[in-house]
Amino acid sequence: MIVFCGYANVDLTVEVPVLPGPAARVQATRVRRGEGGMAANAAVAAARMGADARFAGVVGPDPESTAFLAALAGDGVDTRWTSRSGVLTTAVVLLTPDGERSIISQDDLVTAEQVASAAAAAREAGAWLYLDGYRFPAAADVLAGSGRPRLVVDLDGCDGPDAMRAALAAADHALVGRAQATAFLAPDTDPGPGGHAAADAALAAEAAAHRVNLVVTDGARGWTLFAPDGARHAGAAIRVTAVDATGAGDCFAGVYCAELDRGTAPPDAARTAAVAAGLSCTRPGARDGLPHRASVLSRIRAENDPRTTAPRPDDRPADLRTTEPRTTEPRTDGSRPNDSRTPAPDAPAAPARPHREET
Repeated sequence: MIVFCGYANVDLTVEVPVLPGPAARVQATRVRRGEGGMAANAAVAAARMGADARFAGVVGPDPESTAFLAALAGDGVDTRWTSRSGVLTTAVVLLTPDGERSIISQDDLVTAEQVASAAAAAREAGAWLYLDGYRFPAAADVLAGSGRPRLVVDLDGCDGPDAMRAALAAADHALVGRAQATAFLAPDTDPGPGGHAAADAALAAEAAAHRVNLVVTDGARGWTLFAPDGARHAGAAIRVTAVDATGAGDCFAGVYCAELDRGTAPPDAARTAAVAAGLSCTRPGARDGLPHRASVLSRIRAENDPRTTAPRPDDRPADLRTTEPRTTEPRTDGSRPNDSRTPAPDAPAAPARPHREET
């Protein structure tokens, strides 16, 4: 079981020819609404992988919130631990034809008390707890002491080095985009390809110091996992025709949690999450593109079959993750030479667990 505590919001996606600069005006080509939010998306991603996912965020008492929770339940997410004492927030997503985007998000009403309640519920159930980075550093005090649940933190949302290190100190596993990780944890290193070795050394030191499995995603360049014992594991992004990468980072987080909950080793959990996140980029919207387990396992089998790994001309590596979700400027990850391709894990034989559908 995994308890997801964090953002739930409605995404207002505005498709534009280019991302506007300061004082610029652009004409939208399409405007659409859909369900979103880091924690809610991650919960759906986990549920579609067969996990027992519980959402413990905050929405409102209004009909729109009721519909939002019904959509979660339709995907098998248990929403009984959701508080309805706040509001369902809105995020504005600016999206260009090539999948580049900027996100403007609204603060939610997830309080320290709500985090404490979710942590207590997870601990009592023997479950994993997922938190997004917006909860730190305040959540560190709530999670202090013995008896806390196993914790995965998506560091996206941390507003500085102190918040990020507080999250690392509390977490068993942490996920972060390379640009944000380098800016907060290795600020004195060269942000270009030439500085990656120095940045990786700094990130490895942080993982060891905080005894945390730190997964650093790097968009189309794949991911690196820095283990607490100093080991490093890396993998490449799969090649897809990317349409919209808005929910890819949330997909990675949810699937990573689901695989940990199945007892998968962290490197294999990251490999599976990377495949799922790549597939999520092939459809528009943060929620609609989240793949089901059968699709992920099918792609893993294809990735392991040398007859099917040659890219099509229109394929490109999926941009799996971005950082700094509150900025209105374009978000980019630093580039680096591709790691040698790490084989995807063999498809597990265990059947998917049934979805729960009560609200």
